[in-house]
Amino acid sequence: MSDPANEGVHRSVDAKYPFAFVTLVTNNDYAMGALALARSIFLTGTPADVVVLHTGGAPEEGLKHLADLGCRLIGVDHLPLSEAFNERHARKNIHGEAPFTKGRKPGFHTPLDNFCKLRLWQLVEYHAAVFIDADALVLKNIDKLFFYPEFSAAPNVYESLTDFHRMNSGVFVARPDVETFAAMLAALDQPEAFWKRTDQTFLQEFFPDWHGLPVFMNMLQYVWFNMPELWNWSDIGVLHYQYEKPWEDDHPRAVELKPLIDLWWAYFDGDGIPDIATLENPTKPA
Repeated sequence: MSDPANEGVHRSVDAKYPFAFVTLVTNNDYAMGALALARSIFLTGTPADVVVLHTGGAPEEGLKHLADLGCRLIGVDHLPLSEAFNERHARKNIHGEAPFTKGRKPGFHTPLDNFCKLRLWQLVEYHAAVFIDADALVLKNIDKLFFYPEFSAAPNVYESLTDFHRMNSGVFVARPDVETFAAMLAALDQPEAFWKRTDQTFLQEFFPDWHGLPVFMNMLQYVWFNMPELWNWSDIGVLHYQYEKPWEDDHPRAVELKPLIDLWWAYFDGDGIPDIATLENPTKPA
């Protein structure tokens, strides 16, 4: 009899700790992101595992860099979803039916890949897991999140406080469980189901009573210029580069976000990483 925790999940090494930070790599760009993220997590001194779920889209060299850094690599298959579901959630349909109007998603963003995050619930070797998108940095130790309830996530605040009712799935706390995973698959691929923000929309509906984390545990980069009064470097646990990515050559907001982009490159290169407490907060435009 097959083990549901292993279906579509390919472990190569054992877990070392009962808690894990988990991210997802689907191509070379997100492998770059994951390298900076993993380095930032290890620098916090956490004993937790840093797990990289990967779908096969990233080159071996990129994955090797992550393994050399100390990450636990776990290959995952795409979810067993219907052809109709996959077609509805292809990039052209997602971005056509629910376009992003506040920022630009890069060309390497493939919405259907996002649902692979749900494989986290198959990692039953962990008591708790904190998922963090690969386009993020951890700026201080956030191990306390492992003791938050399932399902915990921060609000999707980056333009105004009116967005507090919406969840952002770039950071969340989960309790791996194969029964939860099975229930998710059953709820996900319903006839004509359309999750306009993919996993984010789905998770908010699946966990309607989600527990709110402070915005500092998933500080979205647009807060830097939209709501600078919320920004305090000393408070930020996770900095999330939503929309444009700091490694993009043609970054349309490179001037506005230069301090954040420079910080990401410092973590990626592993050189010149500043003391976060010494960084200047943004100022509100006159």
